[in-house]
Formats: sequence, C-alpha cells, structure tokens
Amino acid sequence: MRSIWNGNISFGLVSIPIKMYPATEDHSISFRQIHTRDNGRIRYRKVCELEDEPVETSEIGRAYEDADGALIPITDEDMAALALPTTHTLEIEAFVSASEIDPLQMGDAYYLGTGGAAAAKPYTLLREALKRSQKVAIAKYAHRGRERLGVLRVVDDTLALHRLVWPDEVRESTGVAPKEKVTVKPAELDLADTLMETLGEVDLGDLRDEYHEALEELVAAKMSGAVPVAEPGEQPGGAQVVDLVAALQESVRSARRARGEEEAGEEGAEREKATVTHLRGRKKAAAKQAPEKPEKPEKAEKPEKKAAAKKAPAKKAAAAKKPPAGGKKSAGARKSGTKSAEEPTEKTAEKAAGKKTGAKTGAKHATGKKTAAKKTTAKKQPGKRDTRTAS
Repeated sequence: MRSIWNGNISFGLVSIPIKMYPATEDHSISFRQIHTRDNGRIRYRKVCELEDEPVETSEIGRAYEDADGALIPITDEDMAALALPTTHTLEIEAFVSASEIDPLQMGDAYYLGTGGAAAAKPYTLLREALKRSQKVAIAKYAHRGRERLGVLRVVDDTLALHRLVWPDEVRESTGVAPKEKVTVKPAELDLADTLMETLGEVDLGDLRDEYHEALEELVAAKMSGAVPVAEPGEQPGGAQVVDLVAALQESVRSARRARGEEEAGEEGAEREKATVTHLRGRKKAAAKQAPEKPEKPEKAEKPEKKAAAKKAPAKKAAAAKKPPAGGKKSAGARKSGTKSAEEPTEKTAEKAAGKKTGAKTGAKHATGKKTAAKKTTAKKQPGKRDTRTAS
C-alpha cells in the first residue's frame, strides 16, 4: 500500500515517525464521457489561455486570485516555509471520550503505520494508552494545502486517523425539520419500539453494495454481446395518506416473517389490539359476512306413523275385497268351491272373535275399576260428615 503523507505524531515530548495510508477506497464503477454519434472519447484538456495549447501536469502550479482578479503564485517552497508546527507533524491537542465527537464532523479515514523500527515502542505505548483509557485523541495536522482536524483511535492493533471538519464548517439545521405541529401517540411509539427490537442489530460486514453488483452484471452482459432487458419499475405515484399505525404493524409482521419468527407474540398482539380503531360501517359489513346459522333439521317422523300410513291403503284394499255381511257369494266363488276362498274367511272370523273377546275383557276390567272407585268415595264421605259435625 502506498503512503500519501509522511510525518510525526507529537505526543508531548514523544515523537513517533508515521506514514499515512488510505483506510477506505471507492469501489464504484467509473464511466467515461463519449460522443454518442461515433463513441468518440470526450476529454477535458488543461489548456493555457495565453498560448491556447495543452499543458502537462508537471507544469501546473497554484496561485491565489484576489478581488481584482490578479493571480498571486504560491510555490511549494512557500508552503514549506510556513511557520506551522503541523506542516509535517500530527500534533495531539487533547484526549476525550468518543461520545463527544459529533458524527457530522467525521470525514475520510486513514491508517497510521510506523516510519521505522525506532517508532515501534512509542507507537505501541500510545496505542495501549488509548485502549486502557477508552478515549480518543484530538489532533491537528497539515495536509493538501490546509491545516486539518483529526481524531486518533485504535482499530485492532493499528492507530487510525479520522479527518474532522472544523466546528464552524458544520452548517446549522435550522429550517430543515418539518414546520407542521405533529403529535405522536404513545401507542405509535410503542409500535416503533417493537419494530426496532424486531429488526435488531446487524453485522455491517454482511451488508453489500447491491447497486454496484447490478452495474457489474450489466457491464459483463454488454461485453458478452447480450442485450439486457430491463424490467419496468413501478412509477412513483402522488402523495398518499398512509395509516401510520397500520404501516408500523405490517412492518413488524414483515420483519418477523423475514427472520422466521412467529407472526405476532402475546405482547405484540396486545399492542395491536390496543391501537385498532374500527371505522364506520365495518360492523355492518362484519354482520353481512357472518355465517348464517344452520337451520334445524326437520323432525323425522316416527316409524310407527309411517308404518300406519303405509298400512292404511292395504286395509282399504282388504275392505274393498271383503264381501258384504250376509250377502251372497259371487258367481266365481260359488263355482270354484275351493279351500283357498274359504280359508281366509275362517281366519278373518277367528280374528273378529278374538277382538270381541278382548273388548269384553277390557270392559270387565273397566267396570271393576269404576266399582272400586265408588266404594272408596263412599268410605271417605262419612268421615268428612263426622268432622264437620264435631266442629
């Protein structure tokens, strides 16, 4: 790795020779400007206005332009002669807690390596002191034509320098925040907390630049002669009114599904129930959607009634076939004189006789019951009369 700055760390009376290396890199894909008609390269040439000819980089210097437009040349020798202790020195000013550094001031990052074998001992001393104190060092140094502010901290076993912008270079945020007065409900904050807990922490090493990967695939496809077909994306619509609570609830459910967790726990369900607001007309709709109660099945007829209903036509048919009582037999019956015609008649007579006998027996039983009842009533009546007389 090539160093971009050489100097010393001034740590009180201790001087540590160091070399500065870029700690980050730009991995983005760079494009060139071309003439769309013939793919000719478009270049920006540095041309001298007086000679109207291109100038080499080695012949280019710096100058300051005053209010009248006059140019005052400033050479490298002039810069080196500046009476600044930070010209080639990273001067440590103080040690503070990392929480005191405003992230808005953070800029480019660099690794600091030793500038020789003699720097190993003081380098290690400073590194271990920062580790034990759990603090960072605020330092000033000159780089690329200006004095800069930086913060020194430990990364693994290496000292790292983060460039800081000066406090007066941080702009005020006045006028950027929304001016509308908005009230956030506690239930909405609870849902936001639930979403934050569900998303949890992430290992930054697992994150990747998907846009850069897509560009690489596009370039590879074009180089192989393929013509990539872009799928039409969704066109951005106008402003929409969003139910914030519903959006938060759906975000929590989506995050849980993505992590393979259950859709909602007991605690989340309680929060969701607490924030549900029924709109007008929903109760009616719910009543319409409610399943109708199943009708009660009709009572089945008793088998006895069905059997009686079935026997009724048979009895009518038998009655129609029976000859009238005391009437003459039909001509067919007189001619045949067979047993088949006489047997049914005898059986029918026997059945009729049995019914009459049963009826007489039932009548006798009923008569006996009535007689017993009369005797009981007759016995009770004298007792009642005696009671009344005694009273």
